[in-house]
Amino acid sequence: MGRLGFLFFFFSWCFLASLQFFSIVVDAKGNNLNDPSLTPINRDLYHSSEDLMEEIKALVNRHPDKLTLETVKSRNKGYQADVKVVTFCRRRQESDDKSKFRILLSFGQHGRELITSELALRILTILSEEQFLPDLDPTSLNSTLDKFIIKVVPMENSNGRELVEAGDLCERRNGRGVDLNRNWSVDWGKKEKDYDPYEENPGTAPFSEPETQIMRKLGISFDPHIWVNVHSGMEALFMPYDHKNTTPDGIASQQMKLLLKKLNHLHCDERCMIGSGGGSVGYLAHGTATDYMYDIVKVPMAFTFEIYGDEAASPKDCFKMFNPTDINTFNRVLNDWSAAFFTILKLGPHQLGEILSKASSSKSEKWVSIDEYLEGYLMERSSRYGKKKEVLELGMQEIRTYFRLFLLSSVLLMFMFCARISKGKRPIVSAIPL
Repeated sequence: MGRLGFLFFFFSWCFLASLQFFSIVVDAKGNNLNDPSLTPINRDLYHSSEDLMEEIKALVNRHPDKLTLETVKSRNKGYQADVKVVTFCRRRQESDDKSKFRILLSFGQHGRELITSELALRILTILSEEQFLPDLDPTSLNSTLDKFIIKVVPMENSNGRELVEAGDLCERRNGRGVDLNRNWSVDWGKKEKDYDPYEENPGTAPFSEPETQIMRKLGISFDPHIWVNVHSGMEALFMPYDHKNTTPDGIASQQMKLLLKKLNHLHCDERCMIGSGGGSVGYLAHGTATDYMYDIVKVPMAFTFEIYGDEAASPKDCFKMFNPTDINTFNRVLNDWSAAFFTILKLGPHQLGEILSKASSSKSEKWVSIDEYLEGYLMERSSRYGKKKEVLELGMQEIRTYFRLFLLSSVLLMFMFCARISKGKRPIVSAIPL
């Protein structure tokens, strides 16, 4: 082989090797995104994020008497998020919104859980009466819906969803790598022994992420009676708490459990896991939205629903693990969980009536801890539990630290002052020997 032939062979080999190298795309967890063994997004079943939001906008435009749409924006350190919020309210002109039962639903908090946003779209089409559930009486539904105002966040984490649609099928975090369901202030930042930063990065501080800031303001201003955070990965009906393996005490906890048992029986064929998130899943989650909504916003009934999971799927095959891949399962999931949501509308007012009547009959002043004071009372909130509008948006972790340092320094100064006084006192000496 001549010199020119050798050079031609060498550069040809380098070129082919480069093509092979750059054709392999690897995500942050080391998963080959072009691996043919991994299940791709089924574009025949699932909308793109852009198409899904366009359908929702068109739905709102067709039903201005029932639906409204707003876009809430927030930015932090160069990172921006836009969150769309759809509000359903019939006969708005006939009554004040605060006289209705209020429900806040969040979908798509984790990017890879596409099925949850599809459920949001299905629920909105049923609310607008463009689709109907087979066993649901329209007349009965209409009389029920007159009592409610419902806010739906179809896709909380649109930036993370874009990464999934670009090929990173296992991405659950937002556009800058923070898990939005670990970025809330209740028990924020604690890490378990099996902590995985890819899965659970809580951010640099509570509410560091624009998406979480938007959802916090929405929760406080709307003041819902019921909160549902919808996820996928398993089939479960969870109530607080996520950061410890216990459920709350009292009438509210009892009514939440009762409602979840009915949902499990009617719509989950008794296969859904029920209980606290921390006590049922096998691991504790710190800084979650549901714990914040229950403990700080004081939502009477706060839930996390897990609507689908393929336990047989490989951990690397994320689309299959978190989303149905065939038309029959896809439709079953949407039908079952839409029906479960409307069961909440039917049973919720009765369950809430038990909670609210008990709360009003036993309402009294109580001592609170420093942590409770800083978490709850510094956040002015308005309404049935004496909540007022938020006036301070400071990191609660920092406030606690400064307050405790102030208390400690005050005690030390008092001790030094008392010691100085005691040293300054001279002993009284008797003039008569004893």
